Amino acid sequence: MGKVTGFLEIDRQTPKYQPASDRIRHFREFTLPMSDEEVGKQAARCMDCGIPYCHGPTGCPVHNQIPDWNDLVYSGDWETAIRNLHSTNNFPEFTGRICPAPCEEACTLNLEDVPVAIKTVEQAIADKAYQLGLVKPQPASVSTGKRIAVIGSGPAGLAAAQQLGRAGHTVDVYERESKPGGLLRYGIPDFKMEKHWIDRRVEQMKGEGVTFHCGVDVGNDKPLDALTAEYDAVLYCGGAERPRDAGIPSAGLGGIYDAMPYLVQQNRRVGGEPVQSVAWASEEIWAGGKHVVVVGGGDTASDCVGTAFRQGAVKVTQLDIRPQPPQREDKLAVWPYWATKMRTSSSQAEGAIREFQVATLEFVGEDGQLTGVRCAEVDHQRRPIPGTEFVIKADLAFIAIGFAGPLQTGFLSDAGDRLKTVTDRRGNQSVSANDVDYLTSVDKLYAAGDVRRGQSLVVWAIREGRQAARAIDLDLMGTTTLPR
Repeated sequence: MGKVTGFLEIDRQTPKYQPASDRIRHFREFTLPMSDEEVGKQAARCMDCGIPYCHGPTGCPVHNQIPDWNDLVYSGDWETAIRNLHSTNNFPEFTGRICPAPCEEACTLNLEDVPVAIKTVEQAIADKAYQLGLVKPQPASVSTGKRIAVIGSGPAGLAAAQQLGRAGHTVDVYERESKPGGLLRYGIPDFKMEKHWIDRRVEQMKGEGVTFHCGVDVGNDKPLDALTAEYDAVLYCGGAERPRDAGIPSAGLGGIYDAMPYLVQQNRRVGGEPVQSVAWASEEIWAGGKHVVVVGGGDTASDCVGTAFRQGAVKVTQLDIRPQPPQREDKLAVWPYWATKMRTSSSQAEGAIREFQVATLEFVGEDGQLTGVRCAEVDHQRRPIPGTEFVIKADLAFIAIGFAGPLQTGFLSDAGDRLKTVTDRRGNQSVSANDVDYLTSVDKLYAAGDVRRGQSLVVWAIREGRQAARAIDLDLMGTTTLPR
């Protein structure tokens, strides 16, 4: 640590946002960056805590060496800081923007509710690296002659492809959509992460020898058997895209959609791509001038809220069946783990009405079109309380209660019974493979990311992609220098 008394002298600060009245008028990022001096002060708050829980298993899935690069930023050594950060995380500009920062929950200073602004410093390091021209292709000096196919170009696929390419393998990435990025590009709104960050990384990877084949739906356009015959290894990173069934009566009314088609369509608009896509929705979805209800309390639901406001929704109500969490958790009971406490996203702060401990009983409508959502308060066992029913006016509703596993069409349909899957207690399905060798039940086929572990964070996908790359390199070469 560079400044011994930093955390005693310097208050926690994080970047400010554009006012809500301004930012809802566009789909660009709206965080106002801090100066290098201000970031250095925040890095100086990193204390000599002895055991840095922030980069342990409870804090950072990729094990970022957070105290190290905090000290480097405080010292002004941005070049060494990004080199250190890249040693554990291929895409810190992604995680610095969209990770919920479990590292800050695990920070020792969070015992006083003022953790180090780790996420802020991470994003600053990544952005500074681009400003200084430090993000360049790192092609391998020697080719191994091995060929590897990666299915899916989300964070897991991108991380694995970059690691394998740098190890000297020939890597081909197959992506169903027209551009790389997976749900990084098509699921996460631009106001949270603009897509030029993905484009920059893709260009870097192309310079390292990775080839991208977009518009190829493996399983339909290209059979799995053709890939396993052509390549020495195939890594499946298709994601968990199948929405969970809410089981709400009258969900077939017009104006009711799963969340992801809505988000994908808007991202296509921003990216200048055709809005309608058979894979996502057969009609255009627009919230302008409508009363919108979002069912669900997670990140995807929040993204729907922010998107609806930017499209000009009259009113947005978010329904959460869980009770309203406390403003402050019992630190000694949960730290350094992720705590359940009241959190308000930037989208929710733009004017959403949040209803807690409410069940969605049914959708109501006239002439086949949604007109309202009938709800009721619930008890501690999430059972509706008689006499508490009420109806919320709605022209448009989104169901955002999570995902149940990979799509059952295309790749999984082509693989058939050969590819073993497992189902968890919630009914979510994932491809059967462990987190050591990442091998599936199909010869030469590996799986990593959400398709293997289930719906999770981008940082977990990056970790799985990196670990799967190491496992593949070890299997093909008998030894590996790739980090786990």
